[in-house]
Amino acid sequence: MELQKWVDKGYDLIVNFGPKVLGAIAIWIIGSWVIKILFNTTKKILDKGDYDISLKKFLLNLLNWALKIVLIIVVLGTVGVETTSFAAIIAAAGLAVGLALQGSLANFAGGVLIMIFKPIKIGDLIEAQGEMGVVKEIEIFTTKLTGLSNKEIIIPNGSLSNGNIINYTSLGTRRVDFVFGVSYDADIKATKEVLMQQLTSHPKVLKDPAPSVTVLELADSSVNFAVRPWCKTEDYWTVYFDVMESTKEALDAAGIEIPYPHSVEIHKEG
Repeated sequence: MELQKWVDKGYDLIVNFGPKVLGAIAIWIIGSWVIKILFNTTKKILDKGDYDISLKKFLLNLLNWALKIVLIIVVLGTVGVETTSFAAIIAAAGLAVGLALQGSLANFAGGVLIMIFKPIKIGDLIEAQGEMGVVKEIEIFTTKLTGLSNKEIIIPNGSLSNGNIINYTSLGTRRVDFVFGVSYDADIKATKEVLMQQLTSHPKVLKDPAPSVTVLELADSSVNFAVRPWCKTEDYWTVYFDVMESTKEALDAAGIEIPYPHSVEIHKEG
């Protein structure tokens, strides 16, 4: 008799909930398929449009999560969970989680602000929160940078949107700042000609804005020249290293002495 009772209960459960469970599984499979189609269709539309790549990735992530949440609610409703009660539970839980995860909500809001005002985009070289790197991804909560030594840097969007950002790419050009010191015995005019020759002969130094060579200061043991070439952002380090090397060789060839010890300074942005 006891066994028969359990068999009857099992049968009742299968009869009452079996179709609901099967229906929920079917809805999950079909819903996932529909979400995939909607995601791919939206991706194709965004790819065809003239949208920023950062915005596209952000919107696609947001769409993916929103559709999955809707699908989960529909599946639970199919199983028999009261959706109105479930919505109330979600609201209450959302409030509690929201209070506990204020930082995450701030990061989400920061991501939205970055998408709206676009202080940065994928591919930009930036400096923020004490880190420097190329923007790799702008996600819902974080932004990923690739550091100059090929390390991955992850910065919360809340901190990023509320802090100072130095964008080295947005203007398209950069100035490379050198300070070269020569002996007091050196002829100033001849030295300026040698220094300027290294700038004007380099193929990646821009003619506009024009490079400049000026006497910066009369230091204790040297006459210091400010050497200021301009270049495209992506050519910064090529110009820096090439000009550094060629200038030393040119000064030596011209017999212009560089006092020792002597440091060559660069602009702090480098």
